[in-house]
Amino acid sequence: MALLNDLINLNLTDSTHKIIAEYIWIGGSGMDLRSKARTLPKPESDPKKLPKWNYDGSSTGQAPGEDSEVILYPQAIFKDPFRGGNNILVICDAYTPAGEPIPTNKRHAAAKIFSHPEVEKEVPWYGIEQEYTLLQKNISWPLGWPQGGFPGPQGPYYCGIGADKAFGRDVVDAHYKACLYAGINISGINGEVMPGQWEFQVGPSVGISAGDELWAARYILERITEIAGVVVSFDPKPIPGDWNGAGAHTNYSTKSMREEGGYEIIKKAIEKLGLRHKEHIAAYGEGNERRLTGRHETANINTFKWGVANRGASIRVGRDTEKDGKGYFEDRRPASNMDPYVVTSMIAETTILL
Repeated sequence: MALLNDLINLNLTDSTHKIIAEYIWIGGSGMDLRSKARTLPKPESDPKKLPKWNYDGSSTGQAPGEDSEVILYPQAIFKDPFRGGNNILVICDAYTPAGEPIPTNKRHAAAKIFSHPEVEKEVPWYGIEQEYTLLQKNISWPLGWPQGGFPGPQGPYYCGIGADKAFGRDVVDAHYKACLYAGINISGINGEVMPGQWEFQVGPSVGISAGDELWAARYILERITEIAGVVVSFDPKPIPGDWNGAGAHTNYSTKSMREEGGYEIIKKAIEKLGLRHKEHIAAYGEGNERRLTGRHETANINTFKWGVANRGASIRVGRDTEKDGKGYFEDRRPASNMDPYVVTSMIAETTILL
């Protein structure tokens, strides 16, 4: 095993200019990440200079067997924390050979919204709070929970420390450092209310980069849990009953909101979001109705309401924003399994373009 680890950790820069590029894309379910690697002749930092590639879409539920070729377009590059050196991770989106985005390619439509002059002028910032649950591999039960049983009630676990309160911290810290190494704008981590549940935050990131960075962070987390022999779940309500669900609260501001008088802009934006509540809920993640019950720090899925410092609201405005008269707000509705390309672009579209 020592020799195997030595080979895995070989520094290629000592012997070749060639690098390994791991091409990453979203599979047919809209949440399953896929990847494969190729050798490139030299280091590269511009995704536009990377070659397009293809894969068998019939094996990912994205194309029929008789016409299965799907084309990958490189869109964002991150340093590879697993291979190190000049090796890279490449976030891609997927197209037909004719150049049409396939149905699961949500990035393409998001990029159109973010390139709109009115949206670009507002420089939209996002901070996404990605919650997730670590599961024991063979029994699909949260890490640290007794097999077939339950831990003590919620209360001591949120931001908790200790062997009886924090389960999986090695995975969490490994992920934190790997994201920083990769160049992802990860801004923090914490233990969540349900034991075995954690959160990391990506942002503030501008426009389409928020989606690219969150998907890259999810990929790195999946790879680290693969190594650790645990399973990561993005289910919005992994355990029924009196346990918190998992969300992806999305913090948002525009240039106008961040300037003097921004609080009035924020209130107008929230009003617009309320008018499209049903459309947003439909796009905010599968199974979200199991989470948005009006309990466990959520608003009921059928009700739109906002408030200052209210964690039971659809939209929460922070005390500092109210006090300063400018700042940001938090959309608490997105589920942990939401597509960040969909959520971020939809918020921008509703608040800026409509």
